[in-house]
Amino acid sequence: MLSFDAEGRLLTWFSPPFAPGTLYKRALDSRLLGRRQHGGQRRRWQANEAEQERVFAALLGAAAQAQADLASPLLDRVLAWTPARLRAEQERFAAAYAPVSILPPDQYFAVVVQATRGCSWNRCTFCTFYRDRPFSVQTPSDFAAHLRAVADLLGEGARLRRSLFLADGNALMLSNGKLLPLIAQARAAFPGREVHGFLDVFTGSRKSVADWQELREAGVRRVYLGLETGHDPLLAWLDKPGSAAQATTLIHDLKAAGLNVAPIFMTGVGGQTYAAAHLADTRRLLERLPLGVGDLVYLSPFVPHGDYAARARDSGVLPLTPAEREAQAEALRGFLRAHKPGVQAARYDIEEFMY
Repeated sequence: MLSFDAEGRLLTWFSPPFAPGTLYKRALDSRLLGRRQHGGQRRRWQANEAEQERVFAALLGAAAQAQADLASPLLDRVLAWTPARLRAEQERFAAAYAPVSILPPDQYFAVVVQATRGCSWNRCTFCTFYRDRPFSVQTPSDFAAHLRAVADLLGEGARLRRSLFLADGNALMLSNGKLLPLIAQARAAFPGREVHGFLDVFTGSRKSVADWQELREAGVRRVYLGLETGHDPLLAWLDKPGSAAQATTLIHDLKAAGLNVAPIFMTGVGGQTYAAAHLADTRRLLERLPLGVGDLVYLSPFVPHGDYAARARDSGVLPLTPAEREAQAEALRGFLRAHKPGVQAARYDIEEFMY
């Protein structure tokens, strides 16, 4: 089973003849992510150059074989994408984007526009997504050039992408005076799409309900908040600013402004030391949040990155087993089913992200 965008570029290939049961996903820069079940576990990998070459060559052969039977003008577009041309998308991607480090799973097929670069905090011990770049805000002229480059890269493939994601990390923290013109530019370049973006609790708390209402009127629909945990001592141990009380106030304000929210919690973070308090206080926080239909709660299996491992070792914090981590996630899913009907809980696996 193969899928392509309207330009004819590969999106996914499930169970190719040379790798039954494998799913390949191609990123916009033509990196390939492979995935299959092995021994009851999901195995993932990024294809090396040799594997990528084999997949792209086999893809061209499969398209040619199908075209012999179908004589489809749509397959003519697919056949135009030789392996060399697909690989060259890496350069076109680099001309349009700084690295797109992470997105929420429901926004993997958004049009990503980088109003900011990097993260305004960028000091959480567990996160390395933006360590390779300082935080900066695009000027209107630079942003306009970026939008043109993105439109050129996506081409007809943009038709598949029904929303706008305002990147990078925490772009929604900008003052409305800076943010509103950038949103207007993005929506003019990619009309008919609602806007989504990340926000942290510390900077998001500076805006009023009226500020958020203004952003909703400008097209913002859902705000994604990396809350991580409802346990304040664990937040402090992770060097993550904010608190459960601040998160509660901010989400009440966002909901009062008519926005949907998607709080993100990490299951397994803090290991054995913090497990009981992390689960108990996260439940208490969820109970206080005014979540309803249209809101999401993401549960992200914790993957240690950055300075976390050294801090855990120095503090004697032992990791949860995969089974313990999954039990923590199921406890939170069960709590949401019982106490927040209509709110969808979803898995957020950062190891499966590709844009």
